[in-house]
Amino acid sequence: MKATSSWASTPERSRGRLHEEQSGTVRGPRDVFQRDRDRVIHSISFRRLRHKTQVFMAPDGDHFRVRLTHSLEVAQIGRTIARVLGLNEDLTEALCLAHDIGHPPFGHAGEDALKKALAGQGGFDHNGHTLRTLTELERPYPGWHGLNLSWETLEGLAKHNGPIAAPQWALAAADGAFDLELDRWPSLEAQVAALADDIAYDNHDIDDGLRAGLLSLDQLMDVPMIAEGWRRVESRFPGVPAQRLVGELIRSQIGEMVNDLIVSTQARLVESGIGSAEDVRAAGRCLACFSDAMSEAERGLKRFMYANLYHHPSQLAAAEAAHGVVAGLFAAYAGDPALMPAEWREALPEDEPWRSRHIADFIAGMTDRYAIARYREVVGPISLPEGF
Repeated sequence: MKATSSWASTPERSRGRLHEEQSGTVRGPRDVFQRDRDRVIHSISFRRLRHKTQVFMAPDGDHFRVRLTHSLEVAQIGRTIARVLGLNEDLTEALCLAHDIGHPPFGHAGEDALKKALAGQGGFDHNGHTLRTLTELERPYPGWHGLNLSWETLEGLAKHNGPIAAPQWALAAADGAFDLELDRWPSLEAQVAALADDIAYDNHDIDDGLRAGLLSLDQLMDVPMIAEGWRRVESRFPGVPAQRLVGELIRSQIGEMVNDLIVSTQARLVESGIGSAEDVRAAGRCLACFSDAMSEAERGLKRFMYANLYHHPSQLAAAEAAHGVVAGLFAAYAGDPALMPAEWREALPEDEPWRSRHIADFIAGMTDRYAIARYREVVGPISLPEGF
């Protein structure tokens, strides 16, 4: 569906792609943002998200979310918000689908291990690695490296959380090749994608935490916004078993947050006198927002989730084991590059920092299960916590 508001990004005004593409290569009647979305969906790195950690690492259960299903859920929420606000749905969807592509195996535990391994070589950042993956490491086209995504998609992925004063090396490289104006706010589509991400994991992680038995409904009643939502759900469905009401609680809470975001964003756009996509970038502040009350409630929910789920003893034990897998792989490959597959070994640079960064590129692309298998192959046996 095309954008209908004056502040939306439009394909006709796109700043284009880094590498010029001949019009004769267009496959089907798609505009620049539709093609960006489709390139993400068809990429190898997107497919690998199906076996990368969201909350639980290499989970045994088929019903837990992984990075792929999370990204699809973010896209659904983002697309809904974009349609009501009259934004470009295709650009919003492309940003939602691609936002987690740079995550290494085991999520933040894997990222911490790579950050430490590259401490002397510029470090590692999953957001910067998203840009590196999409502009350099993905190579499905014969004429250039990367997916050759539009400026608007790359800009949105680079700074969906706001301007960046001191970009990490991978992001700085992408910016150096195609000026992404890192000191300015991104499009409204990018701002919506960032908040759609928050809405998705705030609520779906509750669902997964309950399913895993790491959270209980009694615990959740300590969170005011959840307790209030639960009372509303119970009043609408009296006598229905609690387990049958969890899905309705999650759906209702997502709806509350989406509606709040839409109303608050519309008000801020009018208040700020925004009349174009360029006005959005020049506004000097985030325009997509929750109300003050919802922002405070959402922060309270996050505090609860960190204390009771993300930092649960079993999660910390799994994270420690995952950190060891990634750190062990890096040490093994750095010590003996012959252990790497031929295509990676043959392309290994001689000089630092690129030698270490190349090894990190290989590891960051791994899925959880591939990393575990390679660790056992090149390092040795490992005892993993239950759930791997």
